[in-house]
Amino acid sequence: MGETKYIFVTGGVASSLGKGIISSSIGKLLQARGYNVTIQKFDPYINIDPGTLNPYEHGECYVTVDGHEADLDLGHYERFLGIQTTKANNITTGRIYKSVIDKERRGDYLGKTIQVIPHITDEIKRNVKQLGNKYKFDFVITEIGGTVGDIESLPYLESIRQLKWELGRDAIVVHLTYVPYLAAAGELKTKPTQHSVKELQSAGIQPDILVLRAEHQLSVNLRKKVAQFCNVDEDAVVQSIDAPTIYEVPILMQEQKLDATILKKMGLPVGDTPGLGPWRSFLERRHKAEQKPALHIALVGKYDLQDAYKSIREALSQAGTYNDRKVEVDFVNSEKLTEDNVAEALKDKAGVLIGPGFGERGIPGKLIAAKYAREHDIPTFGICLGMQCIAIEFARNVLGLADANSREMDAKTPHNVIDIMEEQKSITNMGGTMRLGAYECVLRPGSKACEAYGKEHIQERHRHRYEFNNQYREAFEAAGMQCVGINPESDLVEVVEIPALKWYIGTQFHPEYSSTVLHPHPLFLSFVKAAIENEAK
Repeated sequence: MGETKYIFVTGGVASSLGKGIISSSIGKLLQARGYNVTIQKFDPYINIDPGTLNPYEHGECYVTVDGHEADLDLGHYERFLGIQTTKANNITTGRIYKSVIDKERRGDYLGKTIQVIPHITDEIKRNVKQLGNKYKFDFVITEIGGTVGDIESLPYLESIRQLKWELGRDAIVVHLTYVPYLAAAGELKTKPTQHSVKELQSAGIQPDILVLRAEHQLSVNLRKKVAQFCNVDEDAVVQSIDAPTIYEVPILMQEQKLDATILKKMGLPVGDTPGLGPWRSFLERRHKAEQKPALHIALVGKYDLQDAYKSIREALSQAGTYNDRKVEVDFVNSEKLTEDNVAEALKDKAGVLIGPGFGERGIPGKLIAAKYAREHDIPTFGICLGMQCIAIEFARNVLGLADANSREMDAKTPHNVIDIMEEQKSITNMGGTMRLGAYECVLRPGSKACEAYGKEHIQERHRHRYEFNNQYREAFEAAGMQCVGINPESDLVEVVEIPALKWYIGTQFHPEYSSTVLHPHPLFLSFVKAAIENEAK
């Protein structure tokens, strides 16, 4: 196609309008037209990455294949586009400033005074263009976190202004705003959108396309009014109305010719509208699945914020669709779980998923859930810390090691079935003793995990510090919990399962990170299938 084209997605009026979903939808539509597309997220906070952020504050921390801890929007990008993102796809203000300061300390600026313009903005621009220059994408979509008018976003807006000037038709801005409905007046109000665009214009940026987020249908006249007040073509004002699921959004955007408008504005041939066949098939299957009674799966964790388990919820939802059932995820707070109320909390649940996390808060409840699910043969999926809890519970109640624990929870435990292992120290990458990113795993032939994947050699993403202690492997296997997935390089245990039960599997890795709309994760498919069979009995 020649030169890389750049699309910037900004937001106004309020946060959480769905810039990530709009960015992903634009990417999906361009990808369907045969273009090579990637999406990056710029986060205006000063943390180097979200790895240290509280999930209550920021939702889940997503992990890329190259071991970068990233914003959860990268999960949307991967699920929608079926691509793999890397460290280059998520930049924070902290990383921009750190890079500039490191260069200044090395003397790269030859004693110049370092300023926001040009040094910070040049570094932002370098990161925008890097994906196009290095990987030769046809389109790089850049989502700017936060809201126009935030003090933190100013350097990003200035960088976009400069890039629009430098790149001409090869750069456009899609601005997402909110059109509130005032119940008392019985009407939709465009004034917040006008102010938001004015704010953007005051930064020297004229948006090319407006996406209006609303809970009610927007009339043609209202859209004309917005176009007129905001200096935007009428066909470049698109509405994004509440949809039953986020996966409907690309179809809604295509119906309003958003992709065609983008191509026209960038001087590219529009051609035929792609059919999005596999995507539509997925949605049709989903609609049919929703007509049936919901399949209830308990998600046992300590963060009662939906976004803290975003990828797990989406992976379960996708696996439900491909099993022709709607999965209803029922959150069970592990801090409130006791021996007395566990039966009530897990009754009528077709499956139990014991979630990941860090730290000892909520661990006793996870152990209680693991024990109840094991003893009552409920299909159970333990992920990362969830897998470690499965192992600790088994050590305590089957092996008879009453004080078995993880070194993370009890530094003095005499039975450290979970610990930081010597084998791990030789293979750590970023994050000190953290295992981050994709690692190899070899599955035991004949195991449920191997049957689910349909192959022995797999690669999955990690985000953890503690491991299954190999000194206990023999005892576990003799008592019925098999270590069926092993890292070939370090001999560390990746997957455990109890073959005697219907479906009782723990993974040290995070399979949810690699589940996408068109390629749901095999373990989640297998788990949901087992839950459906369990429900039927």
